[in-house]
Amino acid sequence: MAEPRPVLEMTGIVKEFPGVRALSDVDFRLFPGEIHALMGENGAGKSTLIKVLTGVYSLDGGTVTLDGEAVRITSPLEAQQAGISTVYQEVNLCPNLSVAENIFIGREPTRMGRIQWKQLRRQAAELVDRLGLDIDVTAPLSSYPLAVQQLVAIVRSLGTGDGTGDGAGGGKGPGTKVLILDEPTSSLDRDEVLQLFALMRRLKEEGVAILFVSHFLDQIYEVCDRMTVLRNGTLVGEHLVRDLDQVGLVQLMLGKAMGQLDELHEHQLHSDAGETLLVADGLGRTGGIAPFDMEIRKGEVIGLAGLLGSGRTELARLLFGADQPDTGKVSIGGKPVSMSAPNDAIDAGVAFCSENRKSEGLVPDLTVRENIILALQAARGWTRPIPVAQRDELVAKYIEALDIRPANPEARVGQLSGGNQQKVLLARWLITRPKLLILDEPTRGIDIGAKAEIQKLVVSLSEDGMSVLYIAAELEEVLRLSHTIGVLRDRRLVAQIANGPEITTSRILETIASGEHQ
Repeated sequence: MAEPRPVLEMTGIVKEFPGVRALSDVDFRLFPGEIHALMGENGAGKSTLIKVLTGVYSLDGGTVTLDGEAVRITSPLEAQQAGISTVYQEVNLCPNLSVAENIFIGREPTRMGRIQWKQLRRQAAELVDRLGLDIDVTAPLSSYPLAVQQLVAIVRSLGTGDGTGDGAGGGKGPGTKVLILDEPTSSLDRDEVLQLFALMRRLKEEGVAILFVSHFLDQIYEVCDRMTVLRNGTLVGEHLVRDLDQVGLVQLMLGKAMGQLDELHEHQLHSDAGETLLVADGLGRTGGIAPFDMEIRKGEVIGLAGLLGSGRTELARLLFGADQPDTGKVSIGGKPVSMSAPNDAIDAGVAFCSENRKSEGLVPDLTVRENIILALQAARGWTRPIPVAQRDELVAKYIEALDIRPANPEARVGQLSGGNQQKVLLARWLITRPKLLILDEPTRGIDIGAKAEIQKLVVSLSEDGMSVLYIAAELEEVLRLSHTIGVLRDRRLVAQIANGPEITTSRILETIASGEHQ
């Protein structure tokens, strides 16, 4: 049986920036009714390929065909009109409007210049019902969790192409031929991910071609049919998911085997931490986390494990003074410390990398140099500027040490890949030489290569005597890096477990489920 014609085909794609060839003769094809993963580490060219496809970047070479016809897409609007829609990781809707208004915003059915509200709500209800979603379209979008808002963003995208409707969706079928989902699961829990996957499979049955970008390998193997792998701006290969196992995929993405992480685990299990650095005694906050006791030693990595909403971030924010405790006290180096504000924590040698690097960490319009130097300058005070020569030397040192790419201190941080943005945030705090570094989801949304580099850095910092509080959703990551594992459930620290060969992810999951160390 002959293979069906691709709905989308990109051939010999070339994209160049000053001094950099981001894509070099890349081929990509997408078939109707398939879920196709675009894989590669940060800097491999995934985002550039998507931006070329959606008209954000212009082509420097190659051709794009849609339904067998050559097209030249020069703007995101042209992409939408051609039937190519994109839903990004950050939901870009209006939470103060209703679900129905968000679905049809800018495309409302009108008569004599007036919006037909009953028709709008009816069409929205028909559309979400046809897609099997249980959503009240009259409710404010803000009344729903992020996962549902993500689904609404997908529903909205389905009416942006030519389609068969009247320009307002019409409930007659998705105008979208190609749906691009860029890291849609990074902030969702397991049940929410399953809800999203159910919608993706329904759209697949209707013939929509879905391009899925995710750093969660298990999710790729759960929901995708085919994958294309890029490395350093070139095509490594296209494979059916069933024909390529995870080990083979990682080797294609990196160009090498990944045995290094297992070595990290063995090292951590046989490392000894030093004297006590920090003691939290009955520290707690009403509505945040119940009072807890914790001791962190010099050079120790304490990993926090727990489900979404279990209190991991709340615990970290208390130790950094980002939230104010109702009860308890903290001492560092045997001396009581007031954690009434982050400045107190910074002065005491505590640094905090937030899980939300975009809104709580980096300043995207500032340069790499300005972002790196920010915390050190704040600690000195703005009336005592760091001498230019010293500043430039420090920035160059950490750009090289963390392999930040591009190695240009004047590049805007907002233009860097996710993994390199995370390295910039790490550099900002490492430059202050903290005693305790708190890392909240430092590897979320970055590729496996950058993830391995950050994990190796944590081990190296631990060897040098720095203490690390490490939060990660992936239990394997927590087990690999930690000397001690703190388990949280229902905003309580229910167990603190010394890591060892007998401690497995199953044991941790049992502790989370029961609330007691098994």
